[in-house]
Amino acid sequence: MQAIRVLLVDDQPMIRTGFRLILEAEPDITVVGEASDGVTAVESAKALSPDIVLMDIRMPNMDGVEATRRIVEAGSPSRIVILTTFDLDAHVVDALRAGASGFLVKDGPADSLVGAIRTVASGEAVLSPRVTHRLLDRFAHLADPTTPTVPSRLDALTSRELDVLRALTRGLSNVEIALELGVGESTVKTHVAHILEKYQLRDRVQAVILAYDSGLVVPRSTR
Repeated sequence: MQAIRVLLVDDQPMIRTGFRLILEAEPDITVVGEASDGVTAVESAKALSPDIVLMDIRMPNMDGVEATRRIVEAGSPSRIVILTTFDLDAHVVDALRAGASGFLVKDGPADSLVGAIRTVASGEAVLSPRVTHRLLDRFAHLADPTTPTVPSRLDALTSRELDVLRALTRGLSNVEIALELGVGESTVKTHVAHILEKYQLRDRVQAVILAYDSGLVVPRSTR
C-alpha cells in the first residue's frame, strides 16, 4: 500500500517537528516536505503534490486561508486540513469555504491527528458531526426549516436532497439522518453524493458551507 504523503505547513519549527515525529511513526504515512508560510506552502504543494496538506491558519507573508484558496484554485488534488490554536477560530469558516476538508486543533491528541490524516486521505471530511454542529452553532443558526422559500442557488436540489442538506448543517451523521427521515443509510449516502455532484463539492463539509453561503443557514447577526 502506498504511503499517505503529507506536507506540513506551520511557521513554528517546533510544531512541524512534533507533527513530523508523530506522523512518521506510522507505517502508512510519510512527510514529504515542510513550509513555514503560505507562499512556500503553495509552491511546495505544486512541486510535491502531497495527498494531504496540514495548513496552519495564522502565518506570515500569506495566511492559511489564502494559501488554501490558491492551492484549490490551481486544481491541486491535495486535500487540505486546517490547523488552528482555537477550536472555533473565525478564520476556519473562511478556510472551509476556500476548499479545506476540515480542521484540527493543534493541542489535540496525537491519535486524532493520525486518524484525521487517514480519514481525509480516504476522501472523507475531517469534521465529525459533533464538531460540524459546534462550528455552525457558533457562526450561524438554521433558518426555519418549515419556510417555503428555498434559496435560488439550491434550485437544483430535490426536496429530499434539501432535507438531507438541512440535516447535514445540523451536524447529523448518515445514520442519524436515515433515522430522522425514515430511509435507509444507503439512501442518505446517495442523496449526499448527488448534492456533491450537482455542485461539484469535495465533501460534506463543503456542502455545509454551500448551505451557509446560499442562505439556508442564517448568520446570527442578521436576527
